Amino acid sequence: MNRNNEDYRSPAIPALTKTLLEDVKKIFKTTSGTPFLIPTTGTGAWESALTNTLSPGDRIVSFLIGQFSLLWIDQQQRLKFDIDVIESEWGRGANLDILAMKLAADRAHTIKAICIVHNETATGVTNNLAAVRNLLGKQRIYSHLT
Repeated sequence: MNRNNEDYRSPAIPALTKTLLEDVKKIFKTTSGTPFLIPTTGTGAWESALTNTLSPGDRIVSFLIGQFSLLWIDQQQRLKFDIDVIESEWGRGANLDILAMKLAADRAHTIKAICIVHNETATGVTNNLAAVRNLLGKQRIYSHLT
């Protein structure tokens, strides 16, 4: 934490990665787990998260609120997901009222993921992820009642 970032293409990465793999075991308090790192950009992390948790055709609710979310939605479309895009004026945060309505209307539980950029740096907006989690928690409670 007290040094400059290392370019993920740098020849120094293999040695750095080896120490990180051992150190991350300490963080997760495991001796038997097998951690791995993915040397990539944020776009690669998006793709990894999407393709390792979802399948083509899965329904996603995704917020279009700035440049990074626009790029993420483009990636979701290329990966063949079924995307409900909630558009907001750039510079404003995600409209969680629309999300609440979509979740309430999803009685068949077809929504598999909510994609929201936490900090949309292009517009300076930070979204309230705790509020999103609260909506998901309420939906889970209501789903048991229907």
